[in-house]
Amino acid sequence: MSVLVNSIVMLGMLVVVPAGLRLTGAAELDRIRRLWPLFAVPGAVSLWLPRGTAATALALCYALGTALLALHAPHRLLRRSPSRSTAPAETALLTALVTPSVAALALVAERSGHTLFGFGLGILALTVPHFHFAGFAAALVAGLVCRVADSAAGRFAALSVPLGTLLVLIGYFIGDWAELAGAAVLTAGMWTVAVLTWRSVRTGQRDRITRTLLAVSSAVLAVTMVLALSWALGEATGIPHPSLTWMAATHGLGNALGFALCSVLAWQRLRDRTDPVESRTA
Repeated sequence: MSVLVNSIVMLGMLVVVPAGLRLTGAAELDRIRRLWPLFAVPGAVSLWLPRGTAATALALCYALGTALLALHAPHRLLRRSPSRSTAPAETALLTALVTPSVAALALVAERSGHTLFGFGLGILALTVPHFHFAGFAAALVAGLVCRVADSAAGRFAALSVPLGTLLVLIGYFIGDWAELAGAAVLTAGMWTVAVLTWRSVRTGQRDRITRTLLAVSSAVLAVTMVLALSWALGEATGIPHPSLTWMAATHGLGNALGFALCSVLAWQRLRDRTDPVESRTA
């Protein structure tokens, strides 16, 4: 399982996060995006080294990059006063800026071989991909969908995804039932993202590749979030549920490739098609 999890984490570090930062359209993030390989490459290398000083040092390099990214959140919050209609999308973006630092904290602890807040090394290892994809990618895409589908459903998605992510994190400390509540909120938000992507974003797109990528991301979310909810329900109630290994191979891999990667590729294609139009208009 470690090989699979490490590969998923590398995808998040090296591809999804920098591509996602470009999709924000925030000029103040351009510098950290250009410098991102300086932090992400050492972090990716640390995954494959034995736990110890070298792996910890490289993980700390990645943690520095995520900390610099997270520092943009309070700066952006203080500088901008979003309107009531844009506040949900802005909340989702701020969540995306912060969540990689949570993943990096877990990575540093796991690579050093130390438990963190009572969590074992196995849970810490799985926390790293979780906050890259259920944290960064999910919040980012929810915010992008909210911008396009300016409706009650879009605002619900942009708010429920960050809230669900936060509740899952709190559930780590409180207990399985709190984590189940977070999983339920996050699932509702992601299902809404899937429906809006299918109905509002995909519809009207003439480019076949973009339509296919958006369709795949929507369909994958419908399945993978059922798995997440069933696992959380099983943990809370004791009923039979998938193992962590099986979850990594299905829920984790599906969200990484089918949702996150397909989503950022699709949104990048949408951005590339609209940028020249905006430039000519300017």
